[in-house]
Amino acid sequence: MAIYYRTEGVNDHGGNGTSRIKNGLEVRVSSPLTNDSAPPDFEPSDDEKTNPEQLLALAWATCLNATAQAILSGKRRSRARVTVELRDAASGSGYEFHVDAYLSIHGVSRSEGERVLEAAHARCPVSKLLHRAPTVRVHLEHYT
Repeated sequence: MAIYYRTEGVNDHGGNGTSRIKNGLEVRVSSPLTNDSAPPDFEPSDDEKTNPEQLLALAWATCLNATAQAILSGKRRSRARVTVELRDAASGSGYEFHVDAYLSIHGVSRSEGERVLEAAHARCPVSKLLHRAPTVRVHLEHYT
């Protein structure tokens, strides 16, 4: 199998500090639960930090909509939005994500929209990672 792209993410501080792409992007991260374990030199303002929930939402929204656009051949406007909730795990130990992706496509029937959503979810690499998780769902919504 061909490798078309490879990247590597690194985190040295856990939920508070920085995460980075080797030789590239570096982002300040902060747990949505607490900031108590941050390194002493970590003091970003609220608009300078992110967390895994936000990064997951951005990754899936971008991937799902890019895949939908490929299916639509760029002939219709589409939008993907993803919500990520951090909840207590159903197993009783730790936490889990509950993730919902919403795809909307301008000017298509409900059945055509469902067809594109199903195809995009089947092709999107992030969807492929998530599709068997019981706390992950996809939805079609009206384009506004």
